[in-house]
Amino acid sequence: MTQQIPSTEPELAGVRNFRDVGGLPTVDGRRVRHGVLFRSGHLAHATDEDAAFLAGLGLHTVFDFRNAADQKLEGPDVELPGVRNVNLPLSDPADGAEFWKMVRDGEIDQLRGILGDGKAAGRMIASYRRIVTERTAEHSRVLHALAEDSVPALMHCAAGKDRAGLSVAVTLLAVGVEREAILADYLESNAKHRRYKVRRSATSAAAYSPEVMELLGPLFDARAEYLEAAFDTVEQTWGGVDAYLEQGLGLSPETRARLHERLLD
Repeated sequence: MTQQIPSTEPELAGVRNFRDVGGLPTVDGRRVRHGVLFRSGHLAHATDEDAAFLAGLGLHTVFDFRNAADQKLEGPDVELPGVRNVNLPLSDPADGAEFWKMVRDGEIDQLRGILGDGKAAGRMIASYRRIVTERTAEHSRVLHALAEDSVPALMHCAAGKDRAGLSVAVTLLAVGVEREAILADYLESNAKHRRYKVRRSATSAAAYSPEVMELLGPLFDARAEYLEAAFDTVEQTWGGVDAYLEQGLGLSPETRARLHERLLD
């Protein structure tokens, strides 16, 4: 039996940024059903207690949007009994490998060069735009799976902020959730207890100096401008959400109707 989701957010020791997306309002006055769509950071460091909680959610599918490099760095997800694990990388392992190595290992002068003067935020905006245009097959697969049989579902990447955040946003767009509500849910990833823990190789105090953390900040923030860039890309590329869902993701009216049945009260 699926356990009742507590009204307060659970304290998960080894899983960051977990939350139920239920309760968000749609433009036609409905709401996302509680207990059918969850989001989080990776599950590789879940404790036994965390795993027991997750197992009690009655999950059908866990969508893992990490690539092979992420999985090598963090480890595979914990196994949850009876749950289907689907790995759909939304970024290429080689894409930005040198960049992320610099983030972990670089000295302050190097970080200033690659991240300063708005470069970090610009990189994030470009990444969001690219995922929207280049990962239509993956997003289509997720939405078709949800419409068929894959709920309750948990979507995650590494931090649960960018790749999972975009996938959740696309799912919410598909069922007509208000744009402001999608953005508000996305920005919840900024809460201190949800944020991804920045790991750097250097052990000196300077490795985590205020300037270093300020330079790294845009990479680990959830910023409205990032998600709005994704929304703008949908408008610029397809002319609107309906055309994006139909032409970009191949969703028929029947599939969208099934999504509504699966995800909405």
